[in-house]
Amino acid sequence: MTYAQWFDTHAKKHRTIVEKLRRQSFDEAQIIAYFDFEHMCEAEPDFCPLYADKTKCHAMPVLNCYLCACPYFRFSDAGIAKEADGTVLYSYCAVDAKDGRPMRFGDAVHHDCSGCTLPHRTGFVRKHFDDDWKTVMAACEVPVDSGSSPE
Repeated sequence: MTYAQWFDTHAKKHRTIVEKLRRQSFDEAQIIAYFDFEHMCEAEPDFCPLYADKTKCHAMPVLNCYLCACPYFRFSDAGIAKEADGTVLYSYCAVDAKDGRPMRFGDAVHHDCSGCTLPHRTGFVRKHFDDDWKTVMAACEVPVDSGSSPE
C-alpha cells in the first residue's frame, strides 16, 4: 500500500467515526477522549490493525489515536527529491522532530517516526483538532511538479 492509498483509506475511516460521534452530539473533548487507544480497541477494532493484539504503535501510557499520523509528516509516492548519490527521498518531518530520523532502504529514503510520540499526545491533538482529518493533514502530501519522478 502506498502512502497516498493509506492516507485516503484512513481519512474515510476517520470521517465515518467522527460523523457518527457528531450525530450523537459529542463535543470536541468527547471526540478526542473517544479516540484513546484502550477505548478504540474495543469500540472501533477495525480502525487500526494493531488493535487486534492491543499493541500500541508507541510505548506511552496514554496514547490518543485521533491523528494516528502526524501533520508534520511529508510524503510523495513519486518521490520528493533525488540526491546526487541516486537516492530518492520519499518522506521527511517538516519540523525535524528530535525523535524521528531518515532511514535508507536501498536507493529510497523514508522518514522513521517510530520514536516520536508527538501526534499521540492529547494536548497536541487538542491543538490541531479539526473534525476533518484531511484538513489537519493537508500539508502532508507533497505535490510533485508535472506528475513525474523527482529529478
